[in-house]
Amino acid sequence: QVQLVESGGGLVQPGGSLRLSCAASGSIFSIYNIHWYRQAPGKQREWVALISSSGNTNYADSVKGRFTISRDNAKNTVYLQMNSLKPEDTAVYYCKYQGIGSWGQGTQVTVSS
Repeated sequence: QVQLVESGGGLVQPGGSLRLSCAASGSIFSIYNIHWYRQAPGKQREWVALISSSGNTNYADSVKGRFTISRDNAKNTVYLQMNSLKPEDTAVYYCKYQGIGSWGQGTQVTVSS
């Protein structure tokens, strides 16, 4: 199994926070880089953040300083902590292994007052 399962989305007011989770099964989790992407209505899917197998991170400019990606290899889970949320962060968020696997269902994040 190379598909990841996203959860943790919801409705939040501007300036609020959410933590997304990305859970995996199987034994390959710890050796792969994992990315978060998002897709807003009517827009193309865009890359949000990366965490390498060794824990190095990188972020899109649009979320740098507000979002934090982390991983817990013991729990086969990657997290995306999202702070200072803006209406333009509204999207379906997806996580994916780098280079392998298929897209999951994603989790909806809506930032609105």
